[in-house]
Amino acid sequence: MLVLFETSAGYAVFKLLDEKKLQETKNLYADFESPEKAATVLKLVHFEKFEDTTQALAAATATVEGKISKPLKKLLKHLVDPDVQEKLLVADSTLGKAIKEKFSFDCIANSSVQDLMRVIRSQADSLLQIDEKELAAMRIGLAHSLSRYKLKFSPDKVDTMIVQAISLLDDLDKETNNYIMRCKEWYGWHFPELAKIVQDNIAFCKIVQKIGYRTNAAETDLSDILPGDVETQVKEAAEISMGTEISEEDITNIRHLCAQVIEISDYRAQLFEYLKNRMMAVAPNLTVLVGELVGARLIAHAGSLLNLAKHPSSTVQILGAEKALFRAMKTKHDTPKYGLIYHASLVGQTSAKLKGKVSRMLAAKAALAIRVDALGEDTQATLGLEQRADLERKFAILEQNATKRISGTGKMQAKFEKYQKNTEQGQFNQDQASTLPHKRHSDFGGRGGANKRFKSGNMNKSFVV
Repeated sequence: MLVLFETSAGYAVFKLLDEKKLQETKNLYADFESPEKAATVLKLVHFEKFEDTTQALAAATATVEGKISKPLKKLLKHLVDPDVQEKLLVADSTLGKAIKEKFSFDCIANSSVQDLMRVIRSQADSLLQIDEKELAAMRIGLAHSLSRYKLKFSPDKVDTMIVQAISLLDDLDKETNNYIMRCKEWYGWHFPELAKIVQDNIAFCKIVQKIGYRTNAAETDLSDILPGDVETQVKEAAEISMGTEISEEDITNIRHLCAQVIEISDYRAQLFEYLKNRMMAVAPNLTVLVGELVGARLIAHAGSLLNLAKHPSSTVQILGAEKALFRAMKTKHDTPKYGLIYHASLVGQTSAKLKGKVSRMLAAKAALAIRVDALGEDTQATLGLEQRADLERKFAILEQNATKRISGTGKMQAKFEKYQKNTEQGQFNQDQASTLPHKRHSDFGGRGGANKRFKSGNMNKSFVV
């Protein structure tokens, strides 16, 4: 019985001297406590050493995929004997099937073989007659090469670009807002009326960069930045401005800040275009349903497209609102109805009372689209377009307050019975309304007897029935 042992240095084939050891694996570790004891159980038949790290990486990759590499094929051809049907113990069952189909070996792969491989690994350096340090260096080199290979050909590597792009986009928005706020406050000391007239931030920075001092506004042509009426307002405000005078050095620094804002804004537009193209290539169906930014944020929040595909639709619906969810669960209040999906265009264009229902329906469709994008082979957004059209039809019905079922097989209109108020007026019955027990009239000497008792004229007289 032969044993195929795979190492980072090469392939080794051992001869199992006592086949009964394979049946008693509980005490197998005792036979491998020392190199001398291990030599009594196994005998090295042949060792096929790798030439370099590239060959070792190719062999390891083939073994992971259950294929026979060139060094292994060369080794097995050297050992095969057409007259003898040898049994070969292998660690991987898939590799064993491939060897059995190619060669005349009867391959065995079970739990006992795994135990045998484990104890062989403990004495591998002595059985292979290789220095332990050299074997450790080969093992580390192969591990690094295999990791780089998996990273290079990982199907999830494209998700990293989306995660980094959307994170950078958010950072650019924050920095741009800070810069613009600082620029308006800084230049506002010199020309405070400009910020009220020009609301667009980029146009504000371009104007500041172009005119510098407010006294230059009357002589500067701003038609390429502003409409004619707004340009006139800016020039009129510059003549009667209440701002203070600033130095040339101040204007230079303000212009540098405005140039930074414009440059960041241009780069943001370029980055958004890159993100849009990347999203259409990676997750076209999700992009059609929720948009580029929302889809990218969902992927970034989950970590990758494959991780997002593992989430159910209920998780996709509230993804991004975990803090509110756990707070609601802790305080036993209503849980949130939406998270990042709230910013999708389909949710934003609906009324406030329908946003929860629309978010749930959109999350259900988005979960299907995510799984198609992550696990399917189709690169077209066919499913996403169909689902979006279906959702828009259903949302239109909801917005019209129609009393029709928008899902299922029934399309019948719901029937409501009109409430009819009973307008018949009846006379009030005092005896029926009272909850006190009734007393007989004879107890008080007939009707009106009780009143006679309390009359002022009879107060001192005894009452006779």
